[in-house]
Amino acid sequence: MTSTPVAPPASATGDAPAVLFDAILTPHRSLGPRGFALLMGFVAAVNVGLGVSFMLRGAWPIFGFCGLDVLLFYVMFRLNYRSARMFERVRLLADEVVVERHEVGGKRQSWRFQPYWLRVSMDDPPEHGSQLVLSSHGQSLAIGSFLTPAERLDLARALRDALAAQRDPIGT
Repeated sequence: MTSTPVAPPASATGDAPAVLFDAILTPHRSLGPRGFALLMGFVAAVNVGLGVSFMLRGAWPIFGFCGLDVLLFYVMFRLNYRSARMFERVRLLADEVVVERHEVGGKRQSWRFQPYWLRVSMDDPPEHGSQLVLSSHGQSLAIGSFLTPAERLDLARALRDALAAQRDPIGT
């Protein structure tokens, strides 16, 4: 998750609204490309070793199943990495909060809330199933479901702070 809670200045032409808060939420994947290559190499080596040992004992069909095992392992990891390409973006502008969800297949959804009436709900302390929910005028939206509970709580606090600063710019 990355966020920019500081407002950048409006464009020189004045046509772009000032962004008071901007957070891009992305799923975390702890295994990088190098780690994935090492893991696949280890899994392949173990399966080839097992397959050869079964083949030497006369159970040669097992060797093919060991190859299928490695292929299935590879495909599942690739699907997992593909799902990590989705992201959500939360922006607080002067007159609205915009939440965009970008799916893996290119589908994009957008929700808009009036910031003065927006309520940010999150359990504190967070539990595993705690959701970060934005609600206003009977409309509710859970965001950041792929984040850890602590990350969701940090986002909720940052968004609440940005909304409070936007509602009371003087700080009184």
